[in-house]
Amino acid sequence: MKNIVVVGCGTMGNGIAHLFAQNNYDVYLNDISDEYLQKALKIISNNLDRQIKKGEITEEQKNSTLTNIKATTNLESALQNPDLVIEAVSENINLKKDIFNKVDKISPPKTIIASNTSSISITELAQSTKRAEKVIGMHFMNPVPVIKLIEVIRGKSTSDETCKIIMDLSKSLNKTPVEVNDFPGFVTNRILIPMLNEAIYCVMQKVAEPEAIDTVMKLGMNHPMGPLTLADYIGLDVCLSIMNVLYEGFKDPKYLPCPLLLEMVANGNLGRKTGKGFFNYN
Repeated sequence: MKNIVVVGCGTMGNGIAHLFAQNNYDVYLNDISDEYLQKALKIISNNLDRQIKKGEITEEQKNSTLTNIKATTNLESALQNPDLVIEAVSENINLKKDIFNKVDKISPPKTIIASNTSSISITELAQSTKRAEKVIGMHFMNPVPVIKLIEVIRGKSTSDETCKIIMDLSKSLNKTPVEVNDFPGFVTNRILIPMLNEAIYCVMQKVAEPEAIDTVMKLGMNHPMGPLTLADYIGLDVCLSIMNVLYEGFKDPKYLPCPLLLEMVANGNLGRKTGKGFFNYN
């Protein structure tokens, strides 16, 4: 595995590109506009500068990392010879299916296609291809260069060979891969997002103020970040999307999103990305 294509240069996509490039993989970073790509490269450069300040890398390693990344809006040219394509676009199943279908048609037979989805079925995404045995989930955590875990999700048809390749690849990135099966939300978000949803219910029902709820979970449960701060960090729209996937997948009312979450997303208060969520970031 040497040639990597990352489709989508947002928060997760640029983090994934950063990680692979820093570990001496050749990376094509693809998105629909040069503006998005230049912004992503700037973010990667700034994050590498932080690593230099912390003494984690040298200036030479930063330059080498950036050299390993080629930004392009031309997906077809990027797909001529990849060993692995990682889709990292927003949690929209139709958009993801379109990308999987295009990647499948253009990429050589050897190419493994992975999704960074945090909740959508890998088995369903694989149906958009003719290589279901080479389709797998690689759920990275934000911030990608920092968090050790990669949740590796096997679809119903994912081969043992594909799974082993991705597990070994993840270890080569100095990450800890954990293999899980294909259920809505996998392990991380099946447990995490309902907890965040319950914290939002506590706000709605005036059990306590947001600061108090976060303090309880940080000091009482030893969480590094309170659930409401974390929800703001993830993005309340993303939290809502995952809750909807869980509800549609299990048809269990315990996965219904809190009405306050629905209201905040409808009002555009999505957390850090908009400057306001449960806390004010302006």
